[in-house]
Amino acid sequence: MKTVLVSAVALIDADGRVLLAQRPEGKSMAGLWEFPGGKVETGETPEAALIRELQEELGIDTWKSCLAPLTFASHSYDDFHLLMPLFACRKWNGMVQPREGQKLAWARVSELRNYPMPPADLPLIPILRDWL
Repeated sequence: MKTVLVSAVALIDADGRVLLAQRPEGKSMAGLWEFPGGKVETGETPEAALIRELQEELGIDTWKSCLAPLTFASHSYDDFHLLMPLFACRKWNGMVQPREGQKLAWARVSELRNYPMPPADLPLIPILRDWL
């Protein structure tokens, strides 16, 4: 089974809320909510992938020094195995805006279970809850 490396981030605002993005129509798992991020390309570090993805998807800039490794998900789907490091980030430049047609929501950690998420993301919620 192929392993796919995806880097994700819990963007945390000044009120302690976490940003979620809804997967748009036409993508696998459309309609589910997830932590922003994306695939790590060949030759790219997970941090570099996040910096690139945050610029492309949300129009914000951050730096490796602002990405704190928090935990990771390891989950087998039908046709691939997902390995996903989750970073926490509290500092970025710019206003978060949906650049790829996705819906965004700022949610308190206690509200994250109210958002339908891919199976790989669900085990990350209690870790975020304990950390925040």
